[in-house]
Amino acid sequence: MQGGPILPGSTIGILGSGQLGRMLALAARELGYRVAIYSPDSDTPAGQVADREVAAPYEDLARVREFARSVDVVTFEFENVPSATTAAAAECAPVRPDGRVLHITQHRLREKGFLQEHGFPVTPFRRIATLADLELAARELGLPAVLKTASFGYDGKGQVRIGSAGELSRAFETLGGAEGIYEAFVHFTQEISVVAARTASGDFAAFPVFENSHAHHILDVTFAPAAIPPALATQAVELARGILEALQVVGLLTVEMFVTTDGRVVVNELAPRTHNSGHLTQDACVTSQFEQQLRAVCGLPLGATTLRGAGAMANLLGHLWKNGTPDWVAALGDPRVKLHLYGKTEARIGRKMGHITACAPTPQEAVRLVTEARGRL
Repeated sequence: MQGGPILPGSTIGILGSGQLGRMLALAARELGYRVAIYSPDSDTPAGQVADREVAAPYEDLARVREFARSVDVVTFEFENVPSATTAAAAECAPVRPDGRVLHITQHRLREKGFLQEHGFPVTPFRRIATLADLELAARELGLPAVLKTASFGYDGKGQVRIGSAGELSRAFETLGGAEGIYEAFVHFTQEISVVAARTASGDFAAFPVFENSHAHHILDVTFAPAAIPPALATQAVELARGILEALQVVGLLTVEMFVTTDGRVVVNELAPRTHNSGHLTQDACVTSQFEQQLRAVCGLPLGATTLRGAGAMANLLGHLWKNGTPDWVAALGDPRVKLHLYGKTEARIGRKMGHITACAPTPQEAVRLVTEARGRL
């Protein structure tokens, strides 16, 4: 890294202030770094554990530059930051990963186009600006399919499944005038993800492949190692390596993938940051995904990603609070279970409030531990 590694005692600047920023800040403190948070909000999950929290709009470029001048490196916990914001920060401090990576990955059409141009396997897709575009895409790529907004979508937001031609008009209305992307439906058996890191010198390390299950488009349970053949796991990691190289990522990047019914791996989406599916690394791996992000952006040697044992993670969503405070004592009744809460003051349906992890001799046992603990809440 230019100028040498950014050593403990330096200040990490984080754009975004949610739970990923909180866990990144806690990992930074363990390594001896100071932490500054920048987002439009105050008293945030990340801000609660940071040394300094700046609450200002991402569009206030003067404040962004002032923030960047006060830190030694800037990184992200949230990719939907305007390009102008990252450019302004880069005038005053190293930004890892750089704004080009964010520009590509925060827009589904740019992302899919980049992957396709570089030979990575993706489902066929089309840009949608009009109803006529959508009707043509349906004829060319077939049904069923998924229509998504091109920008600012996560946890199933901004996407709708289309099963028949009669649903096209109503599906188009869900875009609300925004640019869309039509993706041919992928017939898959499993959803997997690879969280990987790359340094400025090109060193690469990937965590074991995670297998994910979703409920209502939100990640529900993750476990590792994934229940896939070793050859497919190797293929998934090598795809991730190629993508990080092609993007010249300095930092962490998550590659979400499908295992198709005919045994192929297809890339679904990218996230240039730590990922919900990687939370089990906090307790199941030698190095957590959050520590690894810090090591990568600061130019330190990457940590070991090996599993201490099979691991699993279960998300805790806001509906668990509908009858009052969950029964944490009951959830923690099994000493193998660990609880991670995000410091959010308001529980809402579908809002991620925390997660539970556990390690066990087998993935099945780890999944049983976290789901039973969640059930006791």
